[in-house]
Formats: sequence, C-alpha cells, structure tokens
Amino acid sequence: MPTKGIYTGSDKSPNMESLELVKRLKVSRDEKEKIKLSWKLVKLVARHAREEPFWNFVRENLKVKPEAVKESMLFLEEKGELRIKRSVDGRHLYVSTLKNIRDKPVRLDRWLGLTSGRRPTR
Repeated sequence: MPTKGIYTGSDKSPNMESLELVKRLKVSRDEKEKIKLSWKLVKLVARHAREEPFWNFVRENLKVKPEAVKESMLFLEEKGELRIKRSVDGRHLYVSTLKNIRDKPVRLDRWLGLTSGRRPTR
C-alpha cells in the first residue's frame, strides 16, 4: 500500500524501502552493486527534494540519516557517475544537486551516449 499518496513501485512504504537500501549499501562489497544501490537511494530521496527543510524531512519521513545520502552522493561522484554542484567557496550543494536530478533525471550528453551505439535507420 502506498503511504501518503506516494507510489514507489513496490508494496513497501518509502521509509522501509530507504532503510533497506541503506542497510544493503553498507554491507555490499561489489562495486557495481554499490553504484546501483547508491543511485536507487539518491533517486528515492530526490523525489522529495522540494520539501522544506529538506534534511529534516529526510530524517523524519524517510528515516534515513542525511550522512548516508551524502556518502552515497560522494561515492557516486568519486566513481564518475554524478557531479555534485559546488558553491563559490567550494562547499557541496547536495540539495541543489538532488533538485536537478529530480527535474532532469537523464542529462542530454548521457542520453546521447546511451543512444549513440545504435545505427541510424532510414
């Protein structure tokens, strides 16, 4: 059953799904699996990027520590999967990056990279 009108594609509530993701992410040893789980967590949290105050919302409603989300984003940035926005003084802008992911889930250059392997049809 969806909770609070949010459908996540599974029968579990979003906070149970996010808790499970964090646990699996911590025990995962395979790098590909970690990348996949990190993206799932980031996309799940990005759905709520417009909530204010964001980190309180994540902590209370999704039952995830903000540090877990930040660590996942830093891991993805380290692997070249994600680029976290930065302020003028060099600080990470996590919420702005999550808003971008929410608004534009696939960047144009990545989309072109996904489709460039195909041969053009006439």
